[in-house]
Amino acid sequence: MGFEFWDFIPKTLLIERLVRVRQKQLMKNRQKPKVAFFSFTCCEGCQLQVLSCEDELPGMLSLVDIVNFREAIDEKRDDYEIAFIEGSISRQHEINEVKKIREKAKVVVALGACSATGGLNCLKNRFPMEEVQRVVYGDKAKKYKHLDTIPARPVDAVIPVDYYIHGCPITKSEFLYVLKSLLLGKKPEIPNYPVCVDCKMAGNICVFEKGMTCVGPVTRAGCSAICVTYGCICWGCRGLVDNPNIEAHEDTLKRYGLAVDGVLRSFDLYGGWERHKEKT
Repeated sequence: MGFEFWDFIPKTLLIERLVRVRQKQLMKNRQKPKVAFFSFTCCEGCQLQVLSCEDELPGMLSLVDIVNFREAIDEKRDDYEIAFIEGSISRQHEINEVKKIREKAKVVVALGACSATGGLNCLKNRFPMEEVQRVVYGDKAKKYKHLDTIPARPVDAVIPVDYYIHGCPITKSEFLYVLKSLLLGKKPEIPNYPVCVDCKMAGNICVFEKGMTCVGPVTRAGCSAICVTYGCICWGCRGLVDNPNIEAHEDTLKRYGLAVDGVLRSFDLYGGWERHKEKT
């Protein structure tokens, strides 16, 4: 009676080996998801955060095919499934451009504060656009179409957005988490509780106790309260939590002898769109 080589290998070990071989074959044959990064009105600091993931980039590139990323590559392609969009929409032609991106992409992710909430760019919305145009570009700006400007707005004021990565700039860890979730077919779970929670976990003394103001009680956490930890206040760059407890925040302000109207002005830095969008 003869024996084959396979007869001496435990069946469980053989099965595991065959499964691993099959998985490698499937991964080799599987087309990597195509990812694109786009810039509108912004400083592109959030995209630089992506590029600063030096240790993780090789692994990232083994899982996705980046087809559009002005900060990193010269080539441009329009066949992408996932689009990361940085920047607010503040020029007329940008409206059409972002709509085209939405038509092509299966998933759109707002990358950073400018894209997610309108960001700092919405500060100009407090003034007439003709005045903004004149101050920035000069008295003859109206003559040139390429110097046009409209009230700045977040991306989701123009197109549907699937997911958000908040912050100014974003954090590398949150970007990697969102990308991993998308590749696994999972919904990214972004924090929806106030920065005060992060502050307590970091052991920070409440800035109100120091005679300062702060929008942390109604701002979305997830930043590890880095600004407060390093001696500043929360400026609200991650936007408001869903259903913020405004009444509790007002009680806090009254307890420390602060006027609500005065503190509300601090929301204009990153929350200008939500505060004044009905006027635009």
